[in-house]
Amino acid sequence: MTAVPALWAHCVRFPSGFPGSLLTTQLATSLPKWIRKPQFRWSIWALKSSGMGGRLLVMDAEPAFNDMVYDQVYDDVQFAKGETEVGQAALANVVVALGPAAVNLRTAGNYAILAKSGVSTVPPSVITGAVAVSPIAAVGLTGFSLKLDSTGQFATSTQVTGKVYAATYSPPTPATLTAAIGDLGTAFTDATGRVNPNFNNLGSGAIGGLVLAPGLYKWSSALSIGSDVIISGNPTDTWIFQVAGTMSIAAGKKVVLAGALAKNIVWVVSGAVTAGAGAHLEGVILGKTTITLETGATANSRLFAQTFVALQQAVVTT
Repeated sequence: MTAVPALWAHCVRFPSGFPGSLLTTQLATSLPKWIRKPQFRWSIWALKSSGMGGRLLVMDAEPAFNDMVYDQVYDDVQFAKGETEVGQAALANVVVALGPAAVNLRTAGNYAILAKSGVSTVPPSVITGAVAVSPIAAVGLTGFSLKLDSTGQFATSTQVTGKVYAATYSPPTPATLTAAIGDLGTAFTDATGRVNPNFNNLGSGAIGGLVLAPGLYKWSSALSIGSDVIISGNPTDTWIFQVAGTMSIAAGKKVVLAGALAKNIVWVVSGAVTAGAGAHLEGVILGKTTITLETGATANSRLFAQTFVALQQAVVTT
């Protein structure tokens, strides 16, 4: 049998009016011709990619598959009975997660900002969540006016709603941070190692103005956001953006979510990450080098840097 292209590894067709993820006509018309038949009467297609084989589950409001047999495999595609069999109420309870398998942050996910060689702030920044540095000592935390807790295990700052940790604080903090930094590295390796992207060098690296559906994206050089970009999907959908070069978002520009959740979005960047003054980011940043939020930039995000994080009167929430 002919294998289904990886792009369509897991496709679900919803009946008209069902709140699925809307894909472009261009994607829909790239389906194999034998699927693009009048009796499908498609309205909304939702897409999930997988690097492994594939099945296409078709849920149709029309009992019109009269030239196919239900539950029969066609070209490595498994068909199932449609919405007319199970009813709209039952179908509404079906949750379909689109996009690549989520990146497991493990214990690194306990921090809003985690860096190896330091975190600096030009006050006043506003950070919601824990901040940590390791293996560098507390000297790597600058601009926070830290107050060490009586236990010696963490410090506090008026700029941080949460605790601040460093590798030189009292046990068990050093061991806990060593594990978190290890998990950061594991997450970076996982995210960069994903293969068979749905979108390769989209926009030649200039994605301002685009609407990004769930999936795995890869750029072999720099990525720039020169105007607002929309990440559109459902709360269960996932995105991984692999960037081999630097990543920058221009001053005042925004990453906007349309149904998506920031925790399900991962930007894995081998070069420096820079958010210009007043810019806004959404999603987890896994940076190989530095992450900089310039004056007034905001991020609904977790900032994980294998070198340094620099904040300039910035806002970071998780």
